[in-house]
Amino acid sequence: MELRFDREKNRQERLAFARRHALRVKSVPNEVWSRDQADLIDAFFENARNFALSRSEYLRVHQARRHRLEPVHGDG
Repeated sequence: MELRFDREKNRQERLAFARRHALRVKSVPNEVWSRDQADLIDAFFENARNFALSRSEYLRVHQARRHRLEPVHGDG
């Protein structure tokens, strides 16, 4: 099974998301926006504290994955 990736469709979807997000940012009062951002950042920190891997383990896995995904010269 071959998966096809439509770059232009993906680009258009990302642009539409960015436009919707910009409209929301412009329409929400700064106090609400700031509180929402603080809640999001706090959730990221809480998730990081509960993450099963240590920082060094995560970096080792990430580096190994990136090495595995590097393209071979001459391919594709």
